[in-house]
Amino acid sequence: MFICATEHGVCLLEFVDRRMLETEFKDLQKRLQAVIIFGENAHITQAKKEIEAYFEGTRKKFEVQLETPGTDFQQQVWSCLRQIPYGVTTSYQQQAENIGNLKAVRAVASANGYNRIAIIIPCHRVIGKNGQMTGYGGGIERKKWLINHERTNKSTT
Repeated sequence: MFICATEHGVCLLEFVDRRMLETEFKDLQKRLQAVIIFGENAHITQAKKEIEAYFEGTRKKFEVQLETPGTDFQQQVWSCLRQIPYGVTTSYQQQAENIGNLKAVRAVASANGYNRIAIIIPCHRVIGKNGQMTGYGGGIERKKWLINHERTNKSTT
């Protein structure tokens, strides 16, 4: 995975093979008025430890600070994503209801797609209301794997 962070927190966590990753880099640099450089800070170090524990099945919640530049609507959707419990899935429609905007299903799906912080902001937990796996920047197979990983480790301490 690829991690970027500012002094305020992690601003990008993506799979290295994610389609459109280069576009995300450009957009992030523009939004933050910064240049991505090689290096590490305390947020990156913490994120690495937390992600490793997640994949080991021992971490269910993340504590690393985040910096998530985006519109007010995107912020609202991303905040809602962070409320989805580990090992639980929800629908785009339910997510729209949770933010109090029943007609915003497509806008919610779009905001999920703009999430730059995979796993920590768990957009992989959102599926179609019919239970189908839909849209995931990391790929549908990876989304299925993440959901199964969480369900398998849900009851561990």
